[in-house]
Amino acid sequence: MKIKTKDDRRERIKHRIRKRVQGTEARPRLTVFRSVAHMYVQVVDDMTGRTIASASTLEPKVKGSMAKAERGGNVAGAKTIGKTIAERLIEKGVKRVVFDRNGFLYHGRVKAVADAAREAGLEF
Repeated sequence: MKIKTKDDRRERIKHRIRKRVQGTEARPRLTVFRSVAHMYVQVVDDMTGRTIASASTLEPKVKGSMAKAERGGNVAGAKTIGKTIAERLIEKGVKRVVFDRNGFLYHGRVKAVADAAREAGLEF
């Protein structure tokens, strides 16, 4: 596959990461997707192919809890999503996950999601 766009590059990195990172029932995979305006996070058990929990900045419950300066496209909104997903997982009894940055650089909003999830009680 020739790399012609940024998305092609991210796809190659994503496949390279997914060869090594796999979610199990004991440690599901927390995967992050960022678009220009929003953040999406889901926790997947790859053995059964089941999504355990998910959160995004589009959900009305999450949107309502955000302050005026927080949006899905900034670091403050990413921190809110990290905290939200951690709370949902702890409710379901999951405390340990593996982090999948999904081909994005571990920087900015992706790092903010990870740090907020760790602060809220997840281990990875």
